[in-house]
Amino acid sequence: MSPSRRTVRIGTRNSPMALAQVDRVQAMLTNRYPDIAVEVVSMATSGDRWHGDLAALGGKGAFTKEVDAALIDGHVDIAVHCVKDIPGDRPAPAGTVLAAYLTRDDVRDCLVHPGGLPIGELPAGTRIGTSAVRRVAQLALHWPHLTPVPIRGNANTRLAKLDAGEYDALLLAVSGLHRIGHADRITHPIDVGTMVPAVGSGTLVLQCRDDDTATLELVAGLGDPRAWTETVAERTMLHILQGNCHSPIGALARTEPDGRLHLRARVIGLDGKNVLDVHEWHTDPLTLGTSVAAALLRQGARELLSQ
Repeated sequence: MSPSRRTVRIGTRNSPMALAQVDRVQAMLTNRYPDIAVEVVSMATSGDRWHGDLAALGGKGAFTKEVDAALIDGHVDIAVHCVKDIPGDRPAPAGTVLAAYLTRDDVRDCLVHPGGLPIGELPAGTRIGTSAVRRVAQLALHWPHLTPVPIRGNANTRLAKLDAGEYDALLLAVSGLHRIGHADRITHPIDVGTMVPAVGSGTLVLQCRDDDTATLELVAGLGDPRAWTETVAERTMLHILQGNCHSPIGALARTEPDGRLHLRARVIGLDGKNVLDVHEWHTDPLTLGTSVAAALLRQGARELLSQ
């Protein structure tokens, strides 16, 4: 395939972080194919416009469905998504495929605190801005004396609310703060053994139409095999558990130098009192994700999640 003089249209949310992510993809494409032109098509999603509970909009899909629709309708050629924003309880929209997972960034959650305190030194009653049930449940597990307070808006908006005194501290993604140029706000990156990350944390994926052979060939060389393997293991587990934005599920797959893959997954009750943990190894990501999900179900994950 010769991409010479071709224009590739990339669809994205219009938040600062999403646009920074597209800048990364645009640079990768133009570095690899200097003769192509890249057009960025940004749009506000229902999740960006809505300031209430995401459950009322169907959860995480609220941040992807408009971009997905533009892809399906042919208005864009590539959609750029954070994997953790893609619903895990249903497949990709018909006619599309998750074509390339980019090299994974830092997967950790972090505390942002104006006084520079680590999370273990925060006084009782500290108001922690977060709406992720996975984070809320793990706060209850490890730091029950802290008070999670719901917060909405993109990372810049959340930082502004913190600075205005509406919250005492925030829990945010390390990778996200790096992407928007606010790594200096990170007070305390939290170890993944303590705060198990969200499925797909730190990973961007390029989504294409499944019949668009030219674009599929174009993005194939941008993907990272390790990111694909780890993400498939995590998302397989999540899909079997039918996890969604209401689900306190954390997971992290890692590839060892010898090629072996291991996956740790955690399901936590929102009060932090019931915790299911599974850690297994395998060479095949589908088999590994399936096995970990089965182990969690045997421990009672379905009953815990139903609560």
